[in-house]
Amino acid sequence: MTDSITVGVDGSPESRAALAWAAREAVRRGLPLRVVYAWQWAPHELIGGGDRDEQAGWARGLVQDAARTVADRHTGLPVTAEILDGAAVDSLLAAVAESGTLVLGSRGHGTIVGFLLGSVGQQVIAEAPCPVVLVRADDRAEAEAGGREIVVGQQGGPDDSAADLRFAFETATARGAAVRVVRAWSLPPVFAYSPGSLKLLDEAGGLEPYEKKALAEALRPWLERYPGVPVTQHVEMGSAGQVLLSLADRAQLMVVGRRAQRSVVGPRIGSVAHAVMHHAPCPVAVVPHS
Repeated sequence: MTDSITVGVDGSPESRAALAWAAREAVRRGLPLRVVYAWQWAPHELIGGGDRDEQAGWARGLVQDAARTVADRHTGLPVTAEILDGAAVDSLLAAVAESGTLVLGSRGHGTIVGFLLGSVGQQVIAEAPCPVVLVRADDRAEAEAGGREIVVGQQGGPDDSAADLRFAFETATARGAAVRVVRAWSLPPVFAYSPGSLKLLDEAGGLEPYEKKALAEALRPWLERYPGVPVTQHVEMGSAGQVLLSLADRAQLMVVGRRAQRSVVGPRIGSVAHAVMHHAPCPVAVVPHS
């Protein structure tokens, strides 16, 4: 996989915000930026929309103007512009197969906009092999970033959220930001207790100390790898989605994970990622992990 940032544009305010976010991130990380537009000729859906050549010219102009805008604003940033000819989902998934990060515009509180509508947008997020960052048109989290953190959710054991933590720490390093690692927990039903689990809880001194210990163990390799990044370990009782959203106002970016495996009903984003990407006011990175 090539280390680069790909941003999808479609002329909407959301995609312009995504373009600006992606360009700044590419500059911080010293990565090339790839600006793409998914376009497919569909004459039966157009009324007075012009012929194929006219539509293709409009699409080329859109993506080239977008690339020129960021190149003029960020001198020295390597920028390429590309039309993806084909269905939006297949085209974008093929494009990010060789990319490190995909950035898209999002309205939040609903569907992804522009060429990614409803289930199409969710399918891209659910199947993309790389992190997908969603940015809103009214994004102010970065402009007001002073004191704001990279907030990342952690669950399970050390390996379960490794990809999420890696993305959060890499982003914090590039930005000189602090990281808040959040582990939410709730009381398990009585039938979930077993002699083995009761022994572990007893050794840890109870449920909350057990969760704090689990978070510390998951964080240990990242604290060693990124000793210069300020880190807050946040353990709170409640649902993961609600706990993360309660911290969104202090975040310049929120990072959540999703399982990369397909379920029997197809690709899934997961309830926590779904809640955060639709309701967090800041940009959200959805990171696939095994």
